[in-house]
Amino acid sequence: MDVVMPKVGLTMTEGVIVQWHKREGDFVHKGELLFTFETEKSTLDYEAPESGVLAKILVPEGQTVPCLAPVAQIGEQRPTPDSPLPTFDSPLPTSHSQLPTVQSEVGSRESALPTDLQRRPASPRARLRARELGVDLAQVAGSGPGGAIRERDILAFAESRQPKAPRATPVAQRIAAELGVDLTDVTGTGPEGRITREDVERAAVRQGSGVRGQGSGGRDQGSGAEGELAQLPITGYQPLSPARRITAQRMAANAQTAPHVTLFTEADAAQLVVAREQIGAELGEKISYNALLVAICARALREHPQLNASWVDSLPDKPGQPGIVQHAGIHIGLAVDTPRGLFVPVLRDAGTKSLAQIHRELSDLVARTLEGKASPDALRGGTFTITNLGMFEVDGFTPIINLPEAAILGVGRVAKKAVVTDGDAIVARPVMTLSLSFDHRVVDGAPAAKFLQRIKQLIERPFALMV
Repeated sequence: MDVVMPKVGLTMTEGVIVQWHKREGDFVHKGELLFTFETEKSTLDYEAPESGVLAKILVPEGQTVPCLAPVAQIGEQRPTPDSPLPTFDSPLPTSHSQLPTVQSEVGSRESALPTDLQRRPASPRARLRARELGVDLAQVAGSGPGGAIRERDILAFAESRQPKAPRATPVAQRIAAELGVDLTDVTGTGPEGRITREDVERAAVRQGSGVRGQGSGGRDQGSGAEGELAQLPITGYQPLSPARRITAQRMAANAQTAPHVTLFTEADAAQLVVAREQIGAELGEKISYNALLVAICARALREHPQLNASWVDSLPDKPGQPGIVQHAGIHIGLAVDTPRGLFVPVLRDAGTKSLAQIHRELSDLVARTLEGKASPDALRGGTFTITNLGMFEVDGFTPIINLPEAAILGVGRVAKKAVVTDGDAIVARPVMTLSLSFDHRVVDGAPAAKFLQRIKQLIERPFALMV
């Protein structure tokens, strides 16, 4: 049977084979881990759909393949004690008259013996595979009962006759394919001579260094910015990973589609700092600012539902007519920086959860996202997003809306600043900068400003969340 690249989400179109956990010829049990693959959102494991021998791996590690395309083949099952003994293509001779006549000529004697007398016990699938691959059964050692030859023996023998491909990491293989680098010309510097990504990038630079900037060969000189870029020396290439490619496409589309407006304000975070410490003491563990911000935004969205909406080009009940869809649930996403790129896990129904629930579920979501184990469903369906760059000592920025959401809140660091009190005294207070980008098609400036003002109030008076 064919094993295909699974489609684990409505938006998934392709996947990358990250690692095969079985080799060709290995027996796999149904439900056993077969391979790990990467989508634009997460890294997932695939279990064998049936038991049998992994007859052929069609897609190597590091290669991208469309959803539902075959990636491997699982063949016949391993023989059991109750399995019938291997059969022969023709019956064994039963009398001397059926034996081949011995010829005096050496050539005739050699041509007569192997055909019937030296038949090897082999399964029908093994014989079929041997004919397809041009394998002489007499040269194959059988691994079945009584030395019977199985299909996997044929595959292993055929593979042993093939020239060994250079050993390279999956990432190096993918980059080499994208850059047109022949791995046989690359010297590996990794463990045991394994070719790494850096080896491929150095080889790509060497291949192009002699012709770049001379008007022929190498990179296309082009015109304008690309033409200028072609003249500059480079240190390597960085092909886009699935995650980076989808992020680039969506960010560009979001910025060009929605008319962005960004509002800025500052909030006195002194009470938020105190609340974080006291709530953490009650829970018996440290609580993050992000958990508090999710609770605050959920409360503000419940009070200002205009921001918990989306623009659609065609209303469900009026096809072809654009409009605004109001969401029933409050599902808040949190931008998370991972080694694989930017991901936004979504906390469902944040408006109905306690702060303790938000803390626990958000911690689990972020951990699974950082490990690349978040499911596709956990990375979509948000109605509002929070992006926090405060840990990088950033004060304010203009975040890009995560369409089809109507708004996104940017959060800066908590830093002490000089603040003028109501009594005109100047004191040092912990201040947090907030930036709200919203889709002007969905909401106007005044409602958006009131929403941001409410977030500021809840940050300055976080215990209001208890009311």
